[in-house]
Amino acid sequence: MTNLTLYGIPNCDTVKKARAFLAGHGVEHAFHDYRKQGVPAALDGWVERLGWEALLNRRGTTWRQLDPALQAAVRDAASAKALMLASPSVIRRPVAVRGDELQVGFDADAWTRWLG
Repeated sequence: MTNLTLYGIPNCDTVKKARAFLAGHGVEHAFHDYRKQGVPAALDGWVERLGWEALLNRRGTTWRQLDPALQAAVRDAASAKALMLASPSVIRRPVAVRGDELQVGFDADAWTRWLG
């Protein structure tokens, strides 16, 4: 299955778990590194389909280190997308895309069902 693309940052622990899971299950995939390749234009579609709240990682270090005024300014899709484009580390990771299907975050049981 080569039509799966995993988006994230290679040193992220959750991305590492997802990549190990895919390798362990023999699932071929492409990897898109936000830091090297930038945030994909597909972000607009992800926000439209999933909602910006599902994609914004408010539990991560990057979010916690943001100025409180900047955090408070994120109130809608436009402001969330602007922040995600400026600081890709605030995008919840990984985002996995297979055809028109999306998964955000990693849960081994859910991915086993999804890839089943």
